Amino acid sequence: MDRDLASLAARLLAVPPSCGPVRLIAVDGHAGSGKTTFAERLAGALGGVPVVHTDDLATHEELFAWSERFDAQILAPLSRGETARYGVYDWVRGEFTEERALEPEPLVLVEGVGAGRRALRPFLACLLWMELTSEHSWERGQLRDGPGLSAFWSGWIPAERAHFAADPSRPYADFLVQQGQMGYEVVVGPSAAP
Repeated sequence: MDRDLASLAARLLAVPPSCGPVRLIAVDGHAGSGKTTFAERLAGALGGVPVVHTDDLATHEELFAWSERFDAQILAPLSRGETARYGVYDWVRGEFTEERALEPEPLVLVEGVGAGRRALRPFLACLLWMELTSEHSWERGQLRDGPGLSAFWSGWIPAERAHFAADPSRPYADFLVQQGQMGYEVVVGPSAAP
């Protein structure tokens, strides 16, 4: 494990709970910035903590309008120390097709575009931002998804721009995360800078 990831994991384990007994840690950034991969690696560095993907809560019609669902299905039960149960959206079938249980573990990661949004910030112990420009992120995302999803990306890019214009996350990030050749570099974010 790279040093910055190990150091970050140690810091996150030391922060106080933020949502009932849970330390809720958000990994936000532009689509294609590497949030999911980073969250999986960070979860491993933290001993296998659960990861909630906001893609499971968003829908075709509600790309960013999932705050109420997140609050009712995840935040409310976790804040009471209870098991959360949330619907998982199937992007191919266009409907919620399963339910996932989420125990109130000492630390839970939530990753996805908008995970550091205004509605969630009061419940976050820490906000991490994947430091990659929107243009590079979107290019990576489109290469990853292939030409079959070009119509989706045509709608996604303006929707993401509008979301971050109205509700930016980066200015509130505790740490900025940049992927390098040999691992991740983690630096103090705008919210913690003097």
